[in-house]
Amino acid sequence: MAKVLEGPGMGLMKKWGIHVPHYVVVTSADELSKLGQANDWMKSSKLVAKAHEALGSRFKLGLVKVGLDLKDAVAATKEMIGRQVGSIKVTQVIVSEMVPHKEEYYCAVKSTREGSEVLVANCGGIEVESNWDRVKRLCLEVGQAPSPDALEKLSKDAGFTGALAKKMADFAGKMFTCFDNEDAQYLEVNPVVVREGDGELVALDAVTLLDGDAKFRHPDWNFPFAAEFGRAYSKDEMEIMAVDSKI
Repeated sequence: MAKVLEGPGMGLMKKWGIHVPHYVVVTSADELSKLGQANDWMKSSKLVAKAHEALGSRFKLGLVKVGLDLKDAVAATKEMIGRQVGSIKVTQVIVSEMVPHKEEYYCAVKSTREGSEVLVANCGGIEVESNWDRVKRLCLEVGQAPSPDALEKLSKDAGFTGALAKKMADFAGKMFTCFDNEDAQYLEVNPVVVREGDGELVALDAVTLLDGDAKFRHPDWNFPFAAEFGRAYSKDEMEIMAVDSKI
């Protein structure tokens, strides 16, 4: 499996109709400052800045900053770029709009020995980790796609009601479509939120694992795969990937 960082992961989800926040991935504070002048959302929205690396516990490491204006986001980016965490040096920062919301939910699709599973919960964020019994599953055989009725039943079984049950079923359906078409092994959004104002479900984060051997089928995969959490690629690995990219 090949891990994809948050930015390109959200890009794949957006491709298949899943709402994601506006975001940019930058390699310097100057780049962010220039993009800020060209993108109105960066001047009108509160922003989130996160180190765009395969690192766990970014918040605890001070590598996530929230509630920023553009000036603060530029300063946070300058502070993060170049920081060394173990064997990883921060080389990119992802800056996204804050999406006003109240409730948080969970949705994932993963490969299994028998086929795949769609997972949904009416809790999200850190809450889902301590309430795993609230996660409901729809098991699918190899080659089987979930029907709209099955997804709506899954959503209702997870505790969603009314219009929100239909919206969550539609969201899960788009997640499966992305998973299936992008040769994914695992997709997770935690949290899924209801955006205040228009009521749309939005993916605030993306965990994406793809079948790296399927890259030849996807000419738009113009992003590098990430190393395992907590370490950088070795020199030998970088050389091998450089050769592979030319095949």
